[in-house]
Amino acid sequence: MQLRPEQLPAHLDKPLAALYLLHGDEPLLVIEAGDAIRAAARRQGFEEREVIIVGAGFKWDDLFMAAGNMSLFGGSKLVDLRIPSGKPGREGSEALQRYISTLGPGIVTLITLPQLDWQAKKAAWVTALSNAGVAIECNAPPPPRLPQWIAERMARQQQSAPRPALEFIAAHVEGNLLAAHQEIQKLGLLYPPGEVSLAQIEAAVMNVARYDVSDLRDALKARDTVRAARTLEGLKGEDAAPPLVLWALATEARSAAARPALLHAAKIDRMIKGLARGDVWDEFLQLALRLTRAKGH
Repeated sequence: MQLRPEQLPAHLDKPLAALYLLHGDEPLLVIEAGDAIRAAARRQGFEEREVIIVGAGFKWDDLFMAAGNMSLFGGSKLVDLRIPSGKPGREGSEALQRYISTLGPGIVTLITLPQLDWQAKKAAWVTALSNAGVAIECNAPPPPRLPQWIAERMARQQQSAPRPALEFIAAHVEGNLLAAHQEIQKLGLLYPPGEVSLAQIEAAVMNVARYDVSDLRDALKARDTVRAARTLEGLKGEDAAPPLVLWALATEARSAAARPALLHAAKIDRMIKGLARGDVWDEFLQLALRLTRAKGH
């Protein structure tokens, strides 16, 4: 069974299939589809997930063992198989085709691949997996459809924009969906629900400030305290939007699974909204210090 990415949400409202195959040329869509399937599995009672990454020296028996070992908690299980190269080799191809015969209740298998060329799509193992489950090819929309794709994404955050504004974003990101996704998220942080004008979008997208929130995120990921502090000072001097700065800090806090940092971010959010007192930029600095010193302490 073949599904388009936009058909996946409705499909996941039903009982899951035994097997899902994800591949395509757009990493953002592949990641989002995988996340959606994993979330649906949790909702439907698949308490355990086992991630298996195929690399050099991988033993295909591990896949069969993962599927054969039911959840330690007595429930259902998701087997999350990832083949970064997209080339399992002869042994892997044969193993994957044998694996299909083991599919049964209590196990859902998610197989994630990169972009497949036309020859790989016709390979026996890809055909067998597609026929045995649900195959989703996650490709970037063609350039003429990108403005509509952006409009659909904006609608998810209760925003809209006139056609010229959508075309402006599409031209700015040059087909890079991840960049488009980030710009749309920025609009959600900067502007309230409703229509966003072309002038507003130009002001947000064409920000040529010396400092950017991406610089802050890079400093946080590198645990570079001095760079993070300097970047925050630069953002403050350029009147960067506090919600954008908070987004960068909170995103890193979530990635690091730092609960005290997330609570700190929530406190700053209340301050930005006028629900609590304090110096927002001082709190940004304190949170950045907490995040850059998180490891090894």
